[in-house]
Amino acid sequence: MIILGLDPSLSSTGWGVIACEGARISHIANGQITTRAAAPMAERLADLQAGIAAVIAQYAPARAAAEEIFVNKNPQSTLKLAQARGAVLAACGAAGLTVNEHAARLVKKAVTGTGAADKAQVAAMVKVLLPGIAIAGSDAADALAVAIADAHLSPRF
Repeated sequence: MIILGLDPSLSSTGWGVIACEGARISHIANGQITTRAAAPMAERLADLQAGIAAVIAQYAPARAAAEEIFVNKNPQSTLKLAQARGAVLAACGAAGLTVNEHAARLVKKAVTGTGAADKAQVAAMVKVLLPGIAIAGSDAADALAVAIADAHLSPRF
């Protein structure tokens, strides 16, 4: 089964694609979709949606997984994250994908053993679990972690 992991963000949405066969996982691809900060919001959201749609078209995942939304101290940041997440999930919905949602702490715990892991710890464990891969950046590492957690936490179909 091919799983698409997503780490939505308005500035840089991470994505990671893994294959899961029983308890065995392997890396297929990963990357980041960035948007221009100076671009209008509608353009940025369209870029995210089109970028994820292209990833889905290329890798044909059976399902997707994303972190649940969290509330920032800054309400504007939370709103921007929610809009980016909506664009990414809309791309998944348009492709007919089921999207499993996992709390960030649960993803970190599934991958590193602790829900309080920082980005560097998550990236390091992703490299251990998927040896020899080149990770496109910290957002891509987080997306791969979401995919890995989903492979272990969600029922197979």
